[in-house]
Amino acid sequence: MAECNCQSTEQKGCCGHKMPCKAIMCLLFCVFLIILSVYFYAAAQNKIKEGKYIGQEIASNKTITVSDSAEIYAKPDLAIIDFSVVSDAKTVAQALTDNTKKMNAIIDSVKKNGVDEKDLKTTNFSIYPQYEYPYPSGQRVFTGYEITQTLDVKIRNLDKVSQIVEGATTAGANQVGNLQFTIDKQDELKKQARGEAIEKAKKKAQELAYQLGVSLVRISNFSEGGSGVYPQPYLMDKAVMGIGGGGETAPQIQTGENKIEVSVSITYEIN
Repeated sequence: MAECNCQSTEQKGCCGHKMPCKAIMCLLFCVFLIILSVYFYAAAQNKIKEGKYIGQEIASNKTITVSDSAEIYAKPDLAIIDFSVVSDAKTVAQALTDNTKKMNAIIDSVKKNGVDEKDLKTTNFSIYPQYEYPYPSGQRVFTGYEITQTLDVKIRNLDKVSQIVEGATTAGANQVGNLQFTIDKQDELKKQARGEAIEKAKKKAQELAYQLGVSLVRISNFSEGGSGVYPQPYLMDKAVMGIGGGGETAPQIQTGENKIEVSVSITYEIN
């Protein structure tokens, strides 16, 4: 019988020995089986995961969500106000001298009326050159400098607001504004409003479940929003108040009440 010399029947192995074609085919078949097994195993695992998530989606759809809010009104216990001094002069030194003298007098005045050092804060200090554009030339002409300094004051004794405003303007404040009445410690009031909002939402959920013919199982989600204390602004200006250090009567300041509002949203699983 003639010997087959083609490469399809025998191959040399890594050691130079001839490898029968049947052995090669067997090896390739084994590799194919391994690859096929890995593929089916991975596909089976993916199907298991998909089944898990599909089941969760069905369960998560069986919910109802209710929302409600509550409001509480309380008298403020803290006033915040700005006192500013605007000084104009030919030179920076002149404007700074005038501005510093008046602001120091304002600080002394509010301290004498019971305001602590920790409740005073300088929030603005600026220097700007000033120009005029005289007619008919319209050419810019330098006229001097303007210095503005603003002091933020927290007043905890609301009975002294009018007195402090009068004293500050007499001392040299020529701009007074941004007066707000707020509540210093708001946590307890927010807690109370949150509790009322939750009770209202729970009652609404029970009524809705009864009307729909379903049962509430448990709370699956809760969120809170729109909570806050809304201060009452009170804008004042020295010219409007008519205060200029001439012994005028101080303005009557009415604090009113502030609103504390909290809204909640509750999601229930249902049967």
